[in-house]
Amino acid sequence: MSLMNDLQMQPSETLTDVGDFIADYTAWLWGCGATCVRLEKNTERIARALGYDICVTIMPKHISLTLKNPATGEQSTFQRQMVKCGINFDLNTRLSSLSWKIADKKITYSRAKEQFEKIVNTGYPNSQLTVFLTALANASFCRLFGGDAAAMMVVFMATFAGFELKNILLKAHLDVRVVFMICAFVSTVIAAGAQLFGWCDSSGIAIATCVLYLIPGVPYINSASDLLDRHYLCSLSRLMDAFVLTACLSIGMCAGLSLMGINQFI
Repeated sequence: MSLMNDLQMQPSETLTDVGDFIADYTAWLWGCGATCVRLEKNTERIARALGYDICVTIMPKHISLTLKNPATGEQSTFQRQMVKCGINFDLNTRLSSLSWKIADKKITYSRAKEQFEKIVNTGYPNSQLTVFLTALANASFCRLFGGDAAAMMVVFMATFAGFELKNILLKAHLDVRVVFMICAFVSTVIAAGAQLFGWCDSSGIAIATCVLYLIPGVPYINSASDLLDRHYLCSLSRLMDAFVLTACLSIGMCAGLSLMGINQFI
């Protein structure tokens, strides 16, 4: 009876195979914008479902995890560099859902690996509906801050052009900091035309709100979440990344205003 129990406790998958899978999974989950606490919970959920104990160490650009077979005492450490895939809530949700499917035994391990490869190779969704809704949301912010109908239209056009350009440049694998500067520049130049040509009565509000789609809100929020969960190094790293992106946004906006010869817009 004791021998049968020991055999039942043995994980069905090899430690190396599972470790490689979880390491790749964690690298992608971090890259798409997950917090450290989500990484820890999801990886622990998968490891326990497959019969292993896990200890995860999360660094700003790397992940290190130690997987242990509780039945034999065998253990091994795996490391991965974080995947740079951009903030992607769809990918984040699908990867988290996959961890629950594994934990609830809804799919086999081999099937889970197939689904993981399919998820990460899907790519970043770039529908025109997303661009349209983002532009509409920015125009709504313009109205919220007191902009008139003409200003809302200007912000809509500036945001639509900037967001579409952002998707194109990111697909071309251009550095995200350069992308932020270019997109902020383009949106600002378009919105600045409202003041130069007298298209609306609240052109200052249009200029101020046309770049709101570039505000790195997710890194700021994730930084606060990691801080509360005592991941101080990751929290500081994400906060610095958010500061840099905000600075790039400001540089692009100032360059656009300078080109249009606008020194004061409010």
